Amino acid sequence: MRRCLWMLGEMNAVHSHVTGPTDPTGARDVPIGAYGFLSDGEVSALVAPGGSIDWMCVPRFDSPSVFGRLLGRLAGSFRVAPADTRVPAARRYLPGTMILETTWGTDSGWVVVRDALLMGPWHHDDDRSRTYRRTPTDYAAEHILLRTIRCVGGEAQMIMECEPVLDYGRRDVEWRYTGDSYHRAEAVADGAPASGIVLSSDMRIGFEGGRASTRTLLKNGEQRFVALTWNGAPPPDDYDAAYAKQVWTAHHWQRWLARGDFPDHPWRSYLQRSALTLKGLTYAPTGAIAAAGTTSLPETLGGARNYDYRYTWIRDATFALWGLYSLGFDWEALDFFAFIADIASEDEDLQIMYGIGGERELPESELDHLPGYAQSRPVRIGNAAYCQAQHDVWGALLDSVYLHARRVDHLDNRVWPMLELQVTQALKHWREPDAGIWEVRGPLRHFTSSKIMCWVAADRGARLAEIFGEHGKAAEWSAAADEIKADILEHGVDERGVLTQHYDTTALDASLLLAPLLRFLPADDPRIRATVLAIADELTVDDLVLRYKVDEIDDGFSGEEGTFTICSFWLVSALCEIDEFERARDLCAKLLSFAGPLELYAEELDHHTGQHLGNFPQAFTHLALINAVQHVIRLEGSRDE
Repeated sequence: MRRCLWMLGEMNAVHSHVTGPTDPTGARDVPIGAYGFLSDGEVSALVAPGGSIDWMCVPRFDSPSVFGRLLGRLAGSFRVAPADTRVPAARRYLPGTMILETTWGTDSGWVVVRDALLMGPWHHDDDRSRTYRRTPTDYAAEHILLRTIRCVGGEAQMIMECEPVLDYGRRDVEWRYTGDSYHRAEAVADGAPASGIVLSSDMRIGFEGGRASTRTLLKNGEQRFVALTWNGAPPPDDYDAAYAKQVWTAHHWQRWLARGDFPDHPWRSYLQRSALTLKGLTYAPTGAIAAAGTTSLPETLGGARNYDYRYTWIRDATFALWGLYSLGFDWEALDFFAFIADIASEDEDLQIMYGIGGERELPESELDHLPGYAQSRPVRIGNAAYCQAQHDVWGALLDSVYLHARRVDHLDNRVWPMLELQVTQALKHWREPDAGIWEVRGPLRHFTSSKIMCWVAADRGARLAEIFGEHGKAAEWSAAADEIKADILEHGVDERGVLTQHYDTTALDASLLLAPLLRFLPADDPRIRATVLAIADELTVDDLVLRYKVDEIDDGFSGEEGTFTICSFWLVSALCEIDEFERARDLCAKLLSFAGPLELYAEELDHHTGQHLGNFPQAFTHLALINAVQHVIRLEGSRDE
């Protein structure tokens, strides 16, 4: 079995690119899209091509960072690499897994490093931060970051440097040995154990201040491991035990992926990596899907559009259910739906976003001591948008309930009171201005996409009322949906027959690409076709879609931004809806060519360089990718018949 895992094909190795933006010191930041993403469903990590873990928060996705070099060079990192090279020969995920493999070629030999956040059989623990709200499973996070090293030819001098700096780089640690050997050490901060962090290895560990390090010469066939544990997790005792845990984790991911329904198509791998990424961004104890694994990665290098995305947005619900159900991951869709339904049942004033544990308050603050990625200040934690008025939230929720109702045999009894409350709220507020889907921090406006989502709330509410036998409500809400639609078509359409950003402008907005996907109007309606083509022709740069033109609205921000990849994938889906197949297929192929070397996506693409911008990896982008690729494949199949 050991040889089987190490020899799992050398095909499809992904080469890395390590050039990136330069900061004033002359050092280079790793391109955002070049990072590898690890997850165990509770903690995630970003691994640079050079072997450094530059971002990791413990014990949750949204906890303070332990390794934060991504946002500041003194905020901690954890590197395993050959001593004499910083550019790997190749990187890839082991097929069907979240285990990252980096192959290094040195002057004297070849080395393979594998990194994983381990999964294991479910076990009870006393950590109260892990409040399970979803259906229990027979597996859980092990609370172990494992890095294995194997020399596969010649010999190589390897180094390991582990330097955690807690609380976003504000608390240094010291190390002290535990036991009678040099193989295990505990991180100590302010005289006490720090978050239960323990470093274990079959290499001898030395200390230099807050840095624990090793230097080891490996010869052909030799192997070593290093493990970082927290929350009291028992580390592996030796390489064989570490390897066995790695095998278990590989099989866990492969078995999970095998549950999916993926088409036999050249783009299959993008769907599979997107599915694994969404699973990796799902906080297992609650089923919540984090929007991204990071905070404050800039939408423009050197710009101030930097926000914390380690939370869950209600609007993601519809797109998540679309994506997960279409790929056959019903359990994950049900878990996320249950999380959203719990919140909506308990919260009369539904927020646009919540913490991954269901937290309502997400106060925003700035970390002035961190320079940010590529000197892009400010670095923010928390997100003040949680208290914004965004009227799309009710439509996103009701569309999710409707999708759920069409998929399952029955609806929970608690659903009717919840959906009645939320439809009532939508009908109460739909005439009011709001901050819109893009969470502008300028003046509130009558955003057309928000009105459409209020229509969705009424329309889906009416359909669901029929299912529940509430025929009076069904008629009332259907009439309200007609009223909202008439208002939109009167005030939100310009002289060309194009849906506009808001009621007082002729400006375009990429969110209107959702109109055909949400069935606001039939796909063959001339206003839908005109809107999709206007956005495709006028709101793009080199075919990539902007959210809107920043000089056409006071959004409360400054500076430019990149093209939003989710919007570009929405355009693919919308072009398919209006039967512009060749244009949709070509754009989808172009977007897939911009994937990071590990088939991961951030929030945006810089249309000048093709580099990824914004928080990473971005769930919304991967959800839109799934929908777009499925649209193209379905339309392609219908044309071949």
